[in-house]
Amino acid sequence: MIDRFYLEEYLSFKKVELNFQNGLIIFSGPSGAGKSILFNSMVASFGFKDTKAKISEINLIDTRIINDDYLINDDFSIKQMTTTKTRHFLNNQTISKNDLQDFSKSFFKHLHLKDTSDFESENIVSFFDFLGQIKFDTYLECHTNFTNTYKELKEIKAKLQKIHKDEKDIENLKEFTRFEIEKISKINPQHGEYDDLKDLKDMLSKKDKIENILNEAKPFLHNTHKISQALDILEVDSAFFDDAINEINNQFEKFYDKIGSIDDINIEDTLDRIEQLGGLQKKYGSIEEALEYKRMKEKELEEYENITFEKIILEKNYKKLSLEIEKLGMELTDFRAKLIEILKSDMNMFLADLYLQNIDIRLNAIELSRNGYDEVIFTLNNTELKKLSSGEFNRLRLALLTARSIYECDTNGILFLDEIDANLSGKESESIAKVLTKLAKNYQIFAISHQPQLSSTANQHFLVEKKDDISYVRELDSDDRVVEISRMISGEHITDEARTFAKTLLGRN
Repeated sequence: MIDRFYLEEYLSFKKVELNFQNGLIIFSGPSGAGKSILFNSMVASFGFKDTKAKISEINLIDTRIINDDYLINDDFSIKQMTTTKTRHFLNNQTISKNDLQDFSKSFFKHLHLKDTSDFESENIVSFFDFLGQIKFDTYLECHTNFTNTYKELKEIKAKLQKIHKDEKDIENLKEFTRFEIEKISKINPQHGEYDDLKDLKDMLSKKDKIENILNEAKPFLHNTHKISQALDILEVDSAFFDDAINEINNQFEKFYDKIGSIDDINIEDTLDRIEQLGGLQKKYGSIEEALEYKRMKEKELEEYENITFEKIILEKNYKKLSLEIEKLGMELTDFRAKLIEILKSDMNMFLADLYLQNIDIRLNAIELSRNGYDEVIFTLNNTELKKLSSGEFNRLRLALLTARSIYECDTNGILFLDEIDANLSGKESESIAKVLTKLAKNYQIFAISHQPQLSSTANQHFLVEKKDDISYVRELDSDDRVVEISRMISGEHITDEARTFAKTLLGRN
């Protein structure tokens, strides 16, 4: 549950600090006081809206949530700060808005008028998959087998589609692939060959120049013994000079040996080979990449050659898996038909309190999807959901949420309700209050109320007021609640009758 909320510098609010209890928490106040602004700032703390508050912080306790990544063990805090940009923190660790949303989904729910996702077939089927594991011993095995078979079937279908596409132009593909392989095979490059030939080319280009220099230097080497004799007369050890002369002679000999080994090389052939290898390098990046491309194309060609055999095997497996998935899908449909009756029965308990009846939930057969062959359709009194009034839709959604909470709420959930009793009669508002009181056993509920019936059932009641364009929030005590609920009944000029009725409502609740 939310234990504390702090807000600083957001639109008409300068500073707000509120402490909450569990159960149903109501915000009320005159129009334009800032109720929706406050409400949205709290929802934004969980990453589901955008606000530019300087600081907003929510402290949560008794959540039964453990998260090692953010060092969460039951209690934690969520913080939002805005300077040049808005940043979010979970337990003082930076978190992105999307990751904060994903984290919050396990315990936070926001119902607003424009949101119809609770009745979307995929979400209901997902709930049935959860409920089925609770109600039926074999549901999990059936659903797991269906999911695995569907995944395998989808992979085989993708491979077959590729084969069918390739078959239309298989001969052209094979011819092109052979051509690509032949271009490289014809040159037959070897690892390191290009660099060796470039070194050879450099040697050949410098051969004549080096030979001329060496020939001019040779006469000087014939008289080196004179220098050795001179060093001996000077009583200087001539070893260093002798070693140097020997090294020079060795280098000269190495060059002549190398020249001798390439005398028979055809320079034109070498240049042609370098040009061929250079072309490969330019096209593929390197000789190694050219050889890798050749290996890849050889593998592709092998696959093209084997495509007919592979197609036969895949088609056989596809047919087998199609029969399996159809059998598993029918089992899931049978399970879900029973789950519909359970959900309908649970919803009807709450619909009776909400003065609604004749809910119908049925399965509509559709093409195979990852959820099976089932689409879930809701109607109320034979009317499609999109044609219901906002009041009817809100109450129907509340019944669904309350029915689901019987099974889903294994943590202390937090529920925010937008305009839940707007434009309702007193009788309808009272029915909303009755169901929310039951739902508050599993959720900490925050709602803006316009009606005395719902406000009088609150565990906590906060009044939002505005003075000199600045909004304030304060928790109401029992006397203050009488005044505020009386205002809801009779307007700004509170009558004795309104005050009496307000006390009656509060006393009854």
